[in-house]
Order: sequence, then structure tokens, then C-alpha cells
Amino acid sequence: TMPKEPAVLRQNILDTTAAILACGIDPKKCFLFRQSLVPEHAELAWILGCLTHVPRLLRLPQWKMKRTSQNNGGTVGLLTYPVLQAADILLYKSTHVPVGEDQVLHLELAQDIAQHFNKKYGEFFPVPKAILSEL
Repeated sequence: TMPKEPAVLRQNILDTTAAILACGIDPKKCFLFRQSLVPEHAELAWILGCLTHVPRLLRLPQWKMKRTSQNNGGTVGLLTYPVLQAADILLYKSTHVPVGEDQVLHLELAQDIAQHFNKKYGEFFPVPKAILSEL
């Protein structure tokens, strides 16, 4: 949600890819792709954003905490980032999503959006369930 220098962003993409491969992810058994090259993520985020009410996003604790670190009280990108996360989940019709405790509310937003969409347009998106790790 913060502007990045293009060279730094490209390097971050390479570094993240290297880290994923170093963790043992086998590209012969799974798909690795750059999300930014799949326009459907942004397209679905726009559609879902048109179904999501601003007050719902303003209540998210991550918005309240992070907006103070941005100039002028936060950007639209920061406010709508949870809708993009919902699009990332719903685009692939995910049924279960591994999340940390800090992301449970964002997954609940994705669940609410899926239910709202389904009620309005018919059953289309599964309502994803959280997979929380036990430590």
C-alpha cells in the first residue's frame, strides 16, 4: 500500500520467489505466478469493492493502526486492501485459508463479501474457512 521504487519492487519479487523455492516448494507440484500479471485479481477487487461498505472497512483494526503511519491519515489503497485480499481468496474459490490471528478479521470480511455476493447473484463463491495454526 506504499509506493516502491520499481527496481526495489523487482528485486523483492525475485527475493520472495527465491525464498519460496528455498523453503522446498516444488514448482512441478504447484503453480508459482506473479499475482500482478493476473488482471482478474484487480478486476474482482473492483467488483467486490462496489459491494463493500466503507464503514465496514473503517472498523478494521489494521486500518486504524496503519493509517497513522501514512501521511494524511491513510490512503485508499490501505483502506481497500482487505477487499483485494478477499478477491485473492474468492477468485480461486478457496474453501480453506491458512491465516494468522492478525488476519482473522480480514478473512471474516472475505466471508461476509462471499455471502453478500451469493445472496445477491446466486451461489457462486464458497464461504472460506480459516485454518489457524496451533503453536
